[in-house]
Amino acid sequence: MAESKSLRKPVFTKVDQLRPGTSGHTLTVKIVSTKMVLQKGRTDGPQVRQMRIAECLVGDETGMIIFTARNEQVDLMKQGTTVTLRNAKIDMFKGSMRIAVDKWGRVEVDKPASFTVKEDNNLSLIEYELNKVNSMERVTLIYATSDLQKGNVSSILGKKKSGS
Repeated sequence: MAESKSLRKPVFTKVDQLRPGTSGHTLTVKIVSTKMVLQKGRTDGPQVRQMRIAECLVGDETGMIIFTARNEQVDLMKQGTTVTLRNAKIDMFKGSMRIAVDKWGRVEVDKPASFTVKEDNNLSLIEYELNKVNSMERVTLIYATSDLQKGNVSSILGKKKSGS
């Protein structure tokens, strides 16, 4: 008889720990807002399939990020709802981080969370640049729009911006 393997417990990540090019994240977030960006039907043989994409601003007590919801995931993304994203990955779109869950992951509606979303730390406003160094690709932080407007880059670079 084959022994059944026990599933390992998920390690939950906070939004402020997300980095470009990473995957396998499990996190619990609240939906702050949802905006439909694409809705169109396409014919694949005898049936018509609907393709939908929504950009949802989601977050926890450490920050916010844009979640790209696709097809049936869009129906779960209602403002104020708490969801758990399992096996999520970070995609780059126009130099900014977005979180997504593909066919290998899962989006689950969860019981309402007790935390308040930290709205002044939006990771999708941080712009990154892809650099090639010695034939290796590296993502480099350019700036965080919100922090530069406030004159504070300490949360990004670990030091205060000097007066100019």
